[in-house]
Amino acid sequence: MFLKIARTALSLALVVLFGAMIWIAFEFYRPLRAPSAKSVFEVAKGMGPRAVGRALRERRLIRSSLPFVVGYRLFFYPRPIKAGEYELNSGLREKDLLDMLVRGRVMLHSVTIPEGLTAREVLPLVSPLLGDGEARFEAAVRDTRLVAALDDRAQDLEGYLFPETYSFPSGVGAEEVVGAMVGEFTKVFGEASRTRVRELHLTVRQAVTLASLIEKETAIPEERRLVSAVFHNRLRIGMKLDCDPTVIYALKLKGTYGGRLTKKDLALSSPYNTYVSGGLPPGPTCPPGRDALEAALEPAPEPYLYFVSKNDGGHFFSRTLAEHSAAVHRYQRAR
Repeated sequence: MFLKIARTALSLALVVLFGAMIWIAFEFYRPLRAPSAKSVFEVAKGMGPRAVGRALRERRLIRSSLPFVVGYRLFFYPRPIKAGEYELNSGLREKDLLDMLVRGRVMLHSVTIPEGLTAREVLPLVSPLLGDGEARFEAAVRDTRLVAALDDRAQDLEGYLFPETYSFPSGVGAEEVVGAMVGEFTKVFGEASRTRVRELHLTVRQAVTLASLIEKETAIPEERRLVSAVFHNRLRIGMKLDCDPTVIYALKLKGTYGGRLTKKDLALSSPYNTYVSGGLPPGPTCPPGRDALEAALEPAPEPYLYFVSKNDGGHFFSRTLAEHSAAVHRYQRAR
């Protein structure tokens, strides 16, 4: 009698166990219950499979956390679940989700860094994604080891945070962001560019500084090589560059730029003020884009020494002071 009861109990237990395994397998391979085509699920640092399973259940993305935890133990243990934001869709199965979590295939956010922004102006664009704060970004910008082989005089990475569209996960480290931007610069400014720098008897720092001035002076692609010609010609004959963006940069360093330049500003005592100091400023005033870098290395074969804004986005280029004075009278009289 006892053996008969034991066999019956064992049979029932096996049936229950078999049924539970079927249920777990069914749930494990069943698509998520995402409320929309795409949902964002965040795994916080330190969350294990049980905590993640509970969070998924509370979000009603899965029906029970048990199949999730059992599936992790069977197929993915001991690989850890990685923190970050994940983009889920309704066609994703729990097994696929776990594979995504242990591989760390986190959701990426696009950040576009426009040409002409200083490092200080880049910070607010990347700040929402930083996991270690703005102070770490500022410290990373002051660490010049990334460009030491190119520019041994650099005191920071101003000019080397290449303007481009990047993809970063939420919580990304500041050093990773800065490293990606400098890495993009070194790819764009490759060996051919460095050879051309030597042909022009410049240093990389001087070439990037010149490109940063070109970047700020004109947004018209066709004008960049002409602006470059003006600066190259002035440098060759020892004529001051008289470049407004350098004064603006000097004022921004002091925190006194009010949005427009005055005559008094042009007399500002600063090595960056090219109305006062001869030659190029000490370093780049912004990260130049690809076109400005190319223009700095390939100036147009023109004898221009002057240019003035036509107040329509373009500029008028002159060879002599008399031509330039006439152009200033014509285009800047109303201003």
